[in-house]
Amino acid sequence: MEERREALPAHCVQEYPAEKEEENYMKSSNIGGQAVLEGIMMKHKEEYAVAVRKPDGEIIVQKETYKSIVHRWKKLTEIPFIRGVFNFIDSMVLGMKTLTYSASFFEEEEEVEMTETEAKKQEKKESFLMGLTVAFSIVMAVAIFMVLPYFLSSLLKKYIPSYGVRTVIEGFVRIGIFILYVLLISRMKDIQRTFMYHGAEHKCINCIEHGLPLTVENVRSSSRQHKRCGTSFLFLVLAVSIIMLVLVRAETPLMRIVVRIALLPVIAGISYEFLKLAGRSENVIVNLFSKPGLAIQKLTTKEPDDSMIEVAIQAVEAVFDWRAYEAENFHTAADH
Repeated sequence: MEERREALPAHCVQEYPAEKEEENYMKSSNIGGQAVLEGIMMKHKEEYAVAVRKPDGEIIVQKETYKSIVHRWKKLTEIPFIRGVFNFIDSMVLGMKTLTYSASFFEEEEEVEMTETEAKKQEKKESFLMGLTVAFSIVMAVAIFMVLPYFLSSLLKKYIPSYGVRTVIEGFVRIGIFILYVLLISRMKDIQRTFMYHGAEHKCINCIEHGLPLTVENVRSSSRQHKRCGTSFLFLVLAVSIIMLVLVRAETPLMRIVVRIALLPVIAGISYEFLKLAGRSENVIVNLFSKPGLAIQKLTTKEPDDSMIEVAIQAVEAVFDWRAYEAENFHTAADH
């Protein structure tokens, strides 16, 4: 894929398998989503839909089925603390795929007729490039958010001999780099519009999960913050890494870098489980620990206009029967 925009953080509401809910849990809809270029992707179970507003103003919706990277070993996606890693990778793969699709409406390229064989070759090439892009993105994220903060905190060894204290400082440096990154990309015009669509995505899901009919007016008045957002997940990964790296120590600089990389799946797994709990719980303690992630969402979401909300609503309705959901969970009439 030819990149026309800067890489975006995984600013999406995570979609989780439905589970039996207890009385003190909020009514999670189990819908996930992500903002794309001039549009929104919404996912429910194995189905996802991408709604994009084309340059001529028309909204086009594409609905497909997504197979997990471990669909042949589906049990892996049901094991606590392991499923989070695969869910995160799936989110990145689907995110890149839908971003590529949405960008295709704005690329000024001549249409070239291809034979079926050529089309298959092109599809394989695009899949390979997408995998390469995801792998490169993961490597760069590890380098910038895990390795770089360690080297920066190591410069303080002369002044702060305690490794534990330096590790805590390293964690805050890591969070600072993340916030600075978000602030820098949010100044770009294209990213600002993407963050507005991100807000529309959250507002739609909040509207549904509060039992309101999915209309432009109700979505507009809903919150643009959501506890299951990918922004909150990334913040949790950075925060949990502080605790894990203080507990798990290594003697040499090389082994400390190895430990930071090796612990990433564990950190991601713990963060996923907390986010999963937060998405369906109104527990006071859970809400307290969710606040920092929600605060950062004020940077990665912006208030959408009504045209963006219309796109989000179409994406939701392509994969989710919100009327039936609200009738079942909020005892509303199914024919709003």
